[in-house]
Amino acid sequence: MQDGAPEFSVRIAETEQDLRAAQALRYEVFVRELGGSGAMVDHEAGLERDKFDPYFDHMLVSDDRLGEVVGVYRLLRSDQAQKLGQFYSEDEYDLSALRSSGRKLLELGRSCLHTEYRGGMAMFHLWNGLAAYVADHQIDVLFGVASFHGTDPQALAQPLSLLHANHLAPEDLRVRSRAYQPMNLVDGDQIDRRAAMVDTPALIKAYLRLGGFVGDGAYVDHAFNTTDVCLILDTARMNERQSRLYTRGTAAE
Repeated sequence: MQDGAPEFSVRIAETEQDLRAAQALRYEVFVRELGGSGAMVDHEAGLERDKFDPYFDHMLVSDDRLGEVVGVYRLLRSDQAQKLGQFYSEDEYDLSALRSSGRKLLELGRSCLHTEYRGGMAMFHLWNGLAAYVADHQIDVLFGVASFHGTDPQALAQPLSLLHANHLAPEDLRVRSRAYQPMNLVDGDQIDRRAAMVDTPALIKAYLRLGGFVGDGAYVDHAFNTTDVCLILDTARMNERQSRLYTRGTAAE
């Protein structure tokens, strides 16, 4: 796909064509690559979509040299969720702690990059775009589910146990899985931190570097062939170094 140095731009989807480009990339990643599915997935057209899409903002990273969308992030603010009647994550997590906080919330989801753009500058631009969006809308707390591939929690015992032991959210932010899958599957002295971090997806590690937390319990999503955790990032708890990483986008490296 790439031929020469990419030229990136970031925008919020405005047209049906923009939305279809996001859904097409999501299909490549979540359906073809990871084996996911869903009631509204259009296999014939190659689109991963659901009933929530019309309510979200869809952030797109494009390689303008090729005119191709190479990264997406799906964003739902509190005011948009009010129109929808729920946050997407509420099917998996009890969000009462966040909802009762009175703070401005932003739910993140469906983050993915084209396979040829991973580990490079595309994620830098996606995170910089997100930081600008958070500033523009004066967001206080970011959250959303992030996924491990596979539905066998025992195979993920090391990374799940490390997240529970070291990164559990404080009580005022501690959402809880509705189909509760315990994460503390390995005793603390038996956790292999190095192995656990190797098995932790890059997006989750990026949130941890920013001072992010996880909710209580995982959620096994058989339709998407994933084991999900809920990530929470409180902008007020980020220290100066973490804020600098966030606004520069280096947290995704």
